[in-house]
Amino acid sequence: MATVWFWLVAVMIALYVVFDGFDLGAGVIHLFVARTDAERQRVIRSIGPVWDGNEVWLLAAGGTLYFAFPVLYASAFSGFYLPLTIVLWLLILRGIAIEFRNHIESPVWTPLWDGVFSGASALLVIFFGAALGGVVRGVPLDATGYFFEPLWTDLLTGSPTGIIDWYTILVGLFALFTLTMHGALWVVMKTDGELQARSRGAAALAWWGTAALTAIVTLVTFRVQPHVAERLSENPAGLFFPALALAGLAIVHRSLAQQRELRAFLGSCAFIVGMLTSVVFGLYPYVLPANTDPAFALTVHNAAAAEYGLMVGLVWWVPGMILVTAYFTFVYRHFAGKVR
Repeated sequence: MATVWFWLVAVMIALYVVFDGFDLGAGVIHLFVARTDAERQRVIRSIGPVWDGNEVWLLAAGGTLYFAFPVLYASAFSGFYLPLTIVLWLLILRGIAIEFRNHIESPVWTPLWDGVFSGASALLVIFFGAALGGVVRGVPLDATGYFFEPLWTDLLTGSPTGIIDWYTILVGLFALFTLTMHGALWVVMKTDGELQARSRGAAALAWWGTAALTAIVTLVTFRVQPHVAERLSENPAGLFFPALALAGLAIVHRSLAQQRELRAFLGSCAFIVGMLTSVVFGLYPYVLPANTDPAFALTVHNAAAAEYGLMVGLVWWVPGMILVTAYFTFVYRHFAGKVR
């Protein structure tokens, strides 16, 4: 049952990145593809009906993590206290930037919040990517199951590690290029005219950066966390996940050339899901690896809640997800089409 919840949490995190990822990416390109205030309003309106709903997946994943893996929740949220606080502030700034920009008509007020919206979106993507890199690399867990890391040390992956090092920065840049491409493809799908053309150009440029960093990050990850390569070699069925990612990346490239908007966006979704599930499959059974002593690592077995609680939770989780799926289906169908 713990393994089932391990994959359920992974699926919710993947859904969060897919859904909230495109509005984060739209925020990143907001100042670059939109040249006028009217175009910036169109970019914001393209995500306006859904951006706050998309963040529900982050809350759902966090709540499920707390329920299913309480030891992991306690350890990770205490060890990553500083970056999580920074992420919280960035989420707040991004939200109020969207809400505040139109409250006052001023040549200073609106550009200020546009800059906050774009900057907070970019920093959020980088921090989320760095957090993922930190989990893959491993943290200095001790025998009690807790750890502490400063924001940075010497930027090396060897002990003692910091939250930021060359590997987590690399993964953060990879996340930035990936979600910039994802967000640009969303704007392409929701707009037309010159704004759409510039967004298509941004997506094409981000695709090249994403493709290059996919190869680099994959090779480096095998070195930083050998367990990922070992698990993929021992379980060839797991190669389906990186194959899904590569297929999605190829679909994006081909669909951009053919100007097939929806297909390109769906290809980007497949790439993100494939990359995240590759990481999840490669780390299993670890939920938080230790770079001190492997015996201190948190796994699906020593970090999970009691078996009975997991079974009862699954009974409630299924109808809850059915309701969420129905809500998202209604919202996205209701606001389908171009933003005029």
